Amino acid sequence: MTEKLNETAGFVPADRIATLGVSEILQIGARAGALKRAGRPMIILGAGEPDFDTPEHVKEAASAAMAAGQTKYTALDGTPELKAAIAEKFRRENGVGYRPAEITVAAGAKQILFNAFMASLNPGDEVIIPTPCWTSYFDIVQIAGGVPVAVPCDGAQGFRLSAEDLAAAITPRTRWVLLNSPSNPTGAAYAEADYRPLLEVLLGRPQIWLMVDDMYEHIVYDGFRFVTPAALEPRLKDRILTVNGVSKAYAMTGWRIGYAGGPEALIKAMAVVQSQSTSCPSSISQAGALAALTGPQDYLAERAASFQKRRDMVVGALNAIPGISSRVPEGAFYTFASCAGVIGKTTPSGRVIDSDRAFCAWLLEEADVAMVPGAAFGLSPYFRISYATSEAELRSALDRITAACAGLAG
Repeated sequence: MTEKLNETAGFVPADRIATLGVSEILQIGARAGALKRAGRPMIILGAGEPDFDTPEHVKEAASAAMAAGQTKYTALDGTPELKAAIAEKFRRENGVGYRPAEITVAAGAKQILFNAFMASLNPGDEVIIPTPCWTSYFDIVQIAGGVPVAVPCDGAQGFRLSAEDLAAAITPRTRWVLLNSPSNPTGAAYAEADYRPLLEVLLGRPQIWLMVDDMYEHIVYDGFRFVTPAALEPRLKDRILTVNGVSKAYAMTGWRIGYAGGPEALIKAMAVVQSQSTSCPSSISQAGALAALTGPQDYLAERAASFQKRRDMVVGALNAIPGISSRVPEGAFYTFASCAGVIGKTTPSGRVIDSDRAFCAWLLEEADVAMVPGAAFGLSPYFRISYATSEAELRSALDRITAACAGLAG
């Protein structure tokens, strides 16, 4: 598509995006959606979006805000009321104290990340990112002029970064370390014992800042105790940006509200970036987010329990397939399973499965199941299943995967 544009309109993309493309996740979703519209019985397990609806009290609060005329610009990076609610959330749930001047609100956590990197990275500055990771991390760093430094963390280490690997990845150009717990795509989470050695490494390197993406904090299982680094190590708090939002736990993906707490100087710099892009987040969405954070919270555990039931079903079925293996994730709503045991096998039509991308493409075309290959997240040979869909669809998809794999030879 880019080449065609260059030929017909003389368009040349900026260098900062010339090597980037549309997310592979979105490409797979678009292909699966097209097949579904064409009449194929497609089951799409690629979306990182809860199937629950936004809570009624949140929708009612947004409606009331519109009726009251709250449809104008708000303060640049969040209304005072929402910032106060976020500060209380950090205190109540995380044991971290942030003043309103240390809190920012944006149009989704993705904009929080974008603002932070645009505000802090100079060309060539490095950001250490454990892989597999959410695909946007790398691209946002590159757009901001930084250099993403991948540190592979495979299933044998629970998809978690070790202190030894962190120390080995640090160079004089390292500016940030970015951690995500629970993780997209693996569901792996960092307990206090996992974080402590990493924080010790950073304590002795005052030039390095830590960004933590806590978006899935409320979706944890088996009694896992969620913790965030700013609470664990107060000596690092002035170098930590704690990122969160209402998209996943509160099923508000389309509302586009993310938020973060961090040092005031960084928050001010991020506001400069936001002032020249979107300005304030949607006033209506902010009213909804305020209701989400200050209203009933009991349903969060109920929804997590529902996701855990689905997790157990998916992990059990995958581990019963010869050649497939899946660890049990601590949180989020994804499994990141290895397909190493089917690489090199041959399909009934004679096609050789030579990679995780080939495996997922084959299941998309032949079994009508859409999944995302691990290569898209920086680690092969794995594949991600999002189990944020109905149990009936999950059972049907797992039956199809099982049947298709049974037909592989070699």
